[in-house]
Order: sequence, then C-alpha cells, then structure tokens
Amino acid sequence: MRVLHHHWQLLAILAVVFMLWSTPVILPLKLLVVFFHELSHGLAAILTGGSIETISVSFQQGGEAWTRGGSRFAILTAGYLGSLLIGVGLLWAALRSTADRAVLGGLGALMLVVLVLYVRDLPAALICLGTGAALLAGARYLPRQGCDLALRVIGLSSLLYVPYDIFDDTLRRSALRSDARMLAEEVGGTTVMWGALWLIISLAVISFAARRILGRDSNLYFGKG
Repeated sequence: MRVLHHHWQLLAILAVVFMLWSTPVILPLKLLVVFFHELSHGLAAILTGGSIETISVSFQQGGEAWTRGGSRFAILTAGYLGSLLIGVGLLWAALRSTADRAVLGGLGALMLVVLVLYVRDLPAALICLGTGAALLAGARYLPRQGCDLALRVIGLSSLLYVPYDIFDDTLRRSALRSDARMLAEEVGGTTVMWGALWLIISLAVISFAARRILGRDSNLYFGKG
C-alpha cells in the first residue's frame, strides 16, 4: 500500500509540473536543468583530462559550457545524459535516503561554487546566485518533508525535461546547432542519429531508474525515519 501511495505522490507532482510547464512558475526548474546540462559538459571535460573555462545559462533556457581539452565525444554526449543522471540521483536521494537536507544544501552550495569559479556573465550569475541561495535557504529552514518534496520536484522535472529537450533540439529541429549536430560534425553520423540514440538511452535510463527506485517498498513516503 505504501508503494501505491507513493506512486500517486509522484504522479501528482508530474501532473502539476506538466500542467504548469509553459508558465513562468516552472521557469526556475527549467533553468536548473539547463544548469545541470552545462555542468555535465564541464564535468565530462574534467573527467577526461580537460578543464572548464566558463559556464553560462540564460533566461531563455539556453546555455554554454566552454571547455579546454578532454574527450569531445564524452563532453558533447554528457550534456543531456549527464543532466538526466543528476535528476535520477536527486530523486534517489529523496526516495531512498534520509539526507534530503544535506543534498539540497549541497546542490545550492555547488551552484555558488560554480558561480565563483566559472560564471562570467550577468544573467548566469543572477540565475546561479538566486537559485543557489534559494536551495541553501530551503535546506536551512524547510522541514525534512519540505526538502524531500523539493528534491522530488527537481528530480522529476529533470526526468521530464531531458527527453523532451533531446527530441526538440535534435529531432524536431535537427538543423539547430545542438550537441548532436556538433557531434555529427566532429565524430560522424547525423544529428538525427545521435539524437535518436540519446533519446532511447534517456528513456531506458528512466525506465531502469523507476524499476530500481520504486521496486522496493522501504522509505517510500514523506518524513522518512
């Protein structure tokens, strides 16, 4: 019964996010997922021997990550799939751990660190500062249930936004200069091929994560002990 109850909680969150998707209410969540996308590019560069030069996010839901060195294949692939994995990780933290407050605060602190180290333009600075401060304030002042809910909303928003973004950027508008288009130019293949592959992988990751996270009935409720 707890599993069923929890499924309805997630469905309710998804329904609210979906209904408000095109409204300004969801814009901060979209910008946060864009931040995850650009950060994933940067982390891929670092993990493959490169470095981050700058990270930028705009209020129009665009973003850029300028990197030096590293594997171009890994860097270009990491944007969509990395942001998806971050969302899965946040959802897992909400549903399978009692570290909601620490994770929410850590995410806020991470945004402020990125702001200091890598952000060089005003819109991105405002986004990182405002979102990072809000997350830290939430971790400090919200009850555990509030931190838990915040992580669920952020995680589910990422899981909803990433497949849509892949489809929109690489399949519906294949002429757009997207990560898939740049990968096709630098590695081979086509924009549609890479976009379709990433979309399939993202849906498979979501399906696998749902089975793993929801497949056990422990701690699937607010206010975990």
